[in-house]
Order: sequence, then structure tokens, then C-alpha cells
Amino acid sequence: MQRRRRSDPLLWAFLPYAAASAAHVALLSVGSPAAGPTKLLLMPLLAVPVFVSVGRAAERSALALTIAALLFSWLGDSAGVFFPAAPEVPLMLLFFGIAHLAYIALFMRHLAARRMPWWALVYAAWWVVMLVFIGPHAGGLLIAVAVYGLVLASTAAAATRCSALVSIGGAFFLASDTLLALRLFLPGSLPDWSSPAIMATYTLGQGLIIAGTLIALRKRDI
Repeated sequence: MQRRRRSDPLLWAFLPYAAASAAHVALLSVGSPAAGPTKLLLMPLLAVPVFVSVGRAAERSALALTIAALLFSWLGDSAGVFFPAAPEVPLMLLFFGIAHLAYIALFMRHLAARRMPWWALVYAAWWVVMLVFIGPHAGGLLIAVAVYGLVLASTAAAATRCSALVSIGGAFFLASDTLLALRLFLPGSLPDWSSPAIMATYTLGQGLIIAGTLIALRKRDI
């Protein structure tokens, strides 16, 4: 008799994040005030599969970078809640900038499996185009926006050296930040549905990056 395969605990560990992400995007779509609290749950829930993998992953330093990226992403998500007296946009840029630096270190030091493809140059072109469109509207944040955009492009480019899941996740993360930048600095340039679109691409991007990371680390453990 053939044995039934045991369910993968890593797969089950992603389900709360997937459910919270879908709920958050749905609540944003209908303008519900409950969207705010659900946003604060996203990164902690995405950390669950990381902690599930701690005991079996080959590289603890890679997991530490992953947790750091999620922690600072969470602080970026909740900057306005945790630091109401501080300017929200600069804090978001700071926290997410640190998160992206952690991702870059993770991709380059632990997950890189190939050379960077030539088409990754599209991310350099993205940075130039975004500066052209957003730069004139950034005011005193121009330098911060330029540096943050460079870090964003570098994250997406570094992700192309990793698995398909991580590479696609990096692209979705960049798409989310692109929409967010247009919404912040060019008000009225995007329709109302852009808010749920920002979070849909963000949650998908983050989820794919973490899934690709944990799968790659698990393969090294076998």
C-alpha cells in the first residue's frame, strides 16, 4: 500500500499570510477602515514560514537577513502608526531602504545562482525614467527619492540572479513601489483602484521572494 504523503508544514505556514493579504486588498477595494489594522498583520504573518524553517535551513545568516528585511518592511508599512509625530514619507523611505539593502545582501551572498542577465538593465532605465517623472515633484526629498530608487532598482536587478520565484517577486515589489511613488508625488495621476493594486503587487512580491528564498535554502539542507 502506498503511503500518503505528509503535508508540507512550510506550505501551511504561508496560508495565514495569503489569507490576510487577500483580505487586506479586498478591504482596501471597498474603502473599509479595517484595511489599516490588517496591513499591520502582513509582515509578521509572512515571518511565520521563516521561523518554521529556522530549524532546518542550512544558512542561519540568510534567515537573519530575511527576518531583517521583513522587520524593516513592517516598520515601513506602519511608519505612520508607530511614529505619528514624524514625517511619514521620509520614514517609509528609510525603513524600506534598509529592508531592500537586507534583500540585496541576501540575494548576492546567499541566493545568487547565475550571472545577472543583460535584460536586468531595464531596471537602470526604470530608475532614470522615474527620476524624470517624479524628480520635479519631489521637492526637498529629491536626493532621498533618487537614492531610494537606486536601491529599489538594485534589489530587482540582484533578484534576477536568483530563482524564478525571487526574480518575479523582485519585479512585483518594484511595480508596487512604482505605483506608490506615482500616487505620493503625482496625486491624481492614478485612479482610485491604484491603492489595492499597490498592495496586491506588494504582498505578491514579498510572498514570492520569501517563498523562493526558503525553497532555495531548503534544497541546500537536503
